[in-house]
Amino acid sequence: MQLVGYERSGNGSSLVCSDGSDVTRRSLEPGTELSYTLGSRHCAGVVDDEGHVPCDRPKAPYCEFHTSTWVCARCTGTCLKDEMDCYEDHAVYIAAFGPDTFKVGVTKRRRLETRLREQGADRAAHIHTVSNGRIARELEAEIAEWLVDRVRTPTKVESLAASVDEAAWEDVLEEFDVLERFEFDYGLGLETQPVRETIASGTVVGVKGRLLVLENGGTTYAVDMRDLVGYDLLQGESTSRNLQSSLGSFG
Repeated sequence: MQLVGYERSGNGSSLVCSDGSDVTRRSLEPGTELSYTLGSRHCAGVVDDEGHVPCDRPKAPYCEFHTSTWVCARCTGTCLKDEMDCYEDHAVYIAAFGPDTFKVGVTKRRRLETRLREQGADRAAHIHTVSNGRIARELEAEIAEWLVDRVRTPTKVESLAASVDEAAWEDVLEEFDVLERFEFDYGLGLETQPVRETIASGTVVGVKGRLLVLENGGTTYAVDMRDLVGYDLLQGESTSRNLQSSLGSFG
């Protein structure tokens, strides 16, 4: 069985697995026990409405034939497609990741809350609604001159046990006319930052964005689910691999 994808906290979290044709989903509800050893890793192929088309090329998570690029993610207001097609209401938002990382972003208006959960935002503010994606990207590019427009995984791991700096957040929002605010609780209840690892065994604590939090052997781990894509999963937890442990596991 190969792990060929994942569904983030905005969509009901799960690991997407394939036996070579049929696709199954492994729920990541808190308390779920995972007991997989990671085998070899290769291209995850393609999952579509017909099932899974596997690929044995060695590059992971996707080879050059199965890597797709969403050009809209690189747009700054000048369309990268042959013809602009984003004629739908778009939202411009500011997302907060504890304690003090603030990101500007764009999404379709109807997907705003889902998109924020997919990213694992702790707080967010909807600051503009515009009639198409081009205008939204132009606004985003202007704001990105002083706020970041992407947040790397290590920063998101650091935010897992952190609270948003309220004063810094309010200072940022003073620059905008806020249309609505969001506050998210992913139910993790962490007091210390998890150890970053690539594993698929342990008790699910929860999911925040694409970060899967697992408890294993007295230590809490943060797993970037993208780092799992492409691995063959072997049933049963291996005891041969040495994992990093938190200091608390020795208490």
